[in-house]
Amino acid sequence: MMDNAGQGLLQTLAQADALGRTVALLLLTMSVASWVVILWKGWLLRRAARDLGLSTAAFWQAADLDDAQRRLVTFDAQQLVLPLLQAALGLANALPHTLAAAGDRSQQLTRVLRDALHRVLHRLQFGQVLLATVGSTAPFVGLLGTVWGIYNALAGIGLDGGFRIEQVSGPVGESLVMTAAGLVVAIPAVLAYNVLGRQISRIEADLEGFARDLRELLVHRGLE
Repeated sequence: MMDNAGQGLLQTLAQADALGRTVALLLLTMSVASWVVILWKGWLLRRAARDLGLSTAAFWQAADLDDAQRRLVTFDAQQLVLPLLQAALGLANALPHTLAAAGDRSQQLTRVLRDALHRVLHRLQFGQVLLATVGSTAPFVGLLGTVWGIYNALAGIGLDGGFRIEQVSGPVGESLVMTAAGLVVAIPAVLAYNVLGRQISRIEADLEGFARDLRELLVHRGLE
């Protein structure tokens, strides 16, 4: 049954015109790109959630900041927590009499930790725009193929002046395939966008909490 369906799909695409094949190729490209992002981000976020727990635990068990940095090099493989600590410690190297060194230590820590946190989150959110774009546009790309297939069917009837089932079966079949293909491409992208977005939000909340705790620690200790 699957072989017959596959042969029918190939036959439908073979009978399609240039626009129909272009739509099919575009949907295939969108599907491949979204699945690559889904698989890669699923692996990345799973590793990130694990490393974040290990890294924060290792940090708070360290004897001092130097020991904490050495521990994070080992445990923070995804570079989530270590960039925050390095940015905070890098304040000691800030050039005097510049805007980077303006304000008290509390303000400087807030600024550098915020910037480091944004860089980490930007890396985690990479690919979300692609998933959102595929999820929102794939049905309309499929709809374009649907409309074009129906147009070809009606044009064939108008040119021939009569009606035969073979005149419309090919174009209508093509249009139905494009409609289904658009949904098949869009649904996984939308589901993945929502699921991965929730995972990113949880990691973001944990990182923000750690950044606040780190800031309070360094302010209290005078940035030792």
